[in-house]
Amino acid sequence: MKAPIATDAVWFTTKGQVVIPLRLRKQFHIEEGTKAVVEATPDGILLKPVTRHSINRLRGILKRKPGGKSFAEEWADHKREELALEESKHALSTRSR
Repeated sequence: MKAPIATDAVWFTTKGQVVIPLRLRKQFHIEEGTKAVVEATPDGILLKPVTRHSINRLRGILKRKPGGKSFAEEWADHKREELALEESKHALSTRSR
């Protein structure tokens, strides 16, 4: 069983700015000037901070093992799995109507 996700309420200013709670800034190593990728998802807006910590964690992710699949092949497999998952979710949601 997954642990419950802690939630916090935030407010948007008239300029669309929002303050990320301190505990989340610490948890995700967000400092003044940190940039983030903003992504629209079916559940809402997803903010992904681009920090030195996240960059270091991902370093080397594109290196391939000798004799293994190329990045393009792995990415194509990933996209096929993602599409199949989305199609199954859609099928379930339309079936329950």
